[in-house]
Amino acid sequence: MDKNAKIYIAGHLGMVGSAIKRNLVAKGFTNFVSRSLEELDLLKEQDVASFFETEKPEYVVLAAAKVGGIVANNTYRAQFIYENLMIQNHVIHQSYLHGVKKLLFLGSSCIYPRMAEQPIREDSLLTGVLENTNEPYAIAKIAGIKMCEAYHAQYGCNFISIMPTNLYGQNDNYDLEKSHVLPALIRKMYLGKCLMESDWTKLRTDLNKRPIEGVNGSFSDDVILQVLAKYGISSQNNEVSITLWGTGSPMREFLHVDDMADSSVYLLLNYDAPDTLPSQVNAGWGEDQTIKELSEIVRKTVDYNGKIIWDSTKPDGTPRKLLDVSKLNSLGWKPTITLEEGIRRVVTTYIN
Repeated sequence: MDKNAKIYIAGHLGMVGSAIKRNLVAKGFTNFVSRSLEELDLLKEQDVASFFETEKPEYVVLAAAKVGGIVANNTYRAQFIYENLMIQNHVIHQSYLHGVKKLLFLGSSCIYPRMAEQPIREDSLLTGVLENTNEPYAIAKIAGIKMCEAYHAQYGCNFISIMPTNLYGQNDNYDLEKSHVLPALIRKMYLGKCLMESDWTKLRTDLNKRPIEGVNGSFSDDVILQVLAKYGISSQNNEVSITLWGTGSPMREFLHVDDMADSSVYLLLNYDAPDTLPSQVNAGWGEDQTIKELSEIVRKTVDYNGKIIWDSTKPDGTPRKLLDVSKLNSLGWKPTITLEEGIRRVVTTYIN
């Protein structure tokens, strides 16, 4: 892969896309073509076709997607399946039409069956029922994998797929309605700590940067407390509590986005579309912990000393989701950023 090759990263401003670009830049790649959402709507086929005709990228990283946590996935089911299918269809098909040398499609570990044997191997795909709360998103991602495989089988396209576990890191989404579990934990506990310390300056600064339902730091104390309580951050009778969904018993694996980016670039440089299936490659740490254990790591890192309440009336999601990463390891790549170190980095960046 020539260092001057033209590279298009769809979703270059998102957490994964921006990390992949940073990694490529660090390795000496210089020729990037980028478009913001305002400049290029990937839901519009003709706009995508015109972009590829004009720019003619040689390599494509498809990191653009509509993503979110369990609440967003379960609430916006139609948007999650429609928008992700459209983005994939347009970018993958135009990559074929315009002779892209290699495309990397980013999926998700939620493609695998809800009760898949642990750790989950790549050949577990399509062997069981999916988790209902994120089924539309998972189906879209499965379609993306199969589209890459089909275009390789019929047209010889070098289109590959990587399936990361739960990701976190720089440029994550801290929207309390739409974020994944780890950024939500960090923000809830940070705001809870602000309440415990009666530090309204830091609390208002946080809300000014990331308003909740339009409520920023300029609103009254009462309004701010009401919107925080709606999202499980409560201050009553001088006691602060954080309410978290489910029982805390599901087990989850996490990978820092910088490790994810490094594994993605490694595959771009060292892995070609195979003729045998499954073609996708799992990317993860290889170990997991319960959500309750995760919350304690975050609590310690943020230094939140308030109460944690588990709302067992809310869904837990998939009981366990640990990826078998032996395929990626056998290709010569392993992660380096531990969960504790990764969370420390994220919390430091968030607070700053």
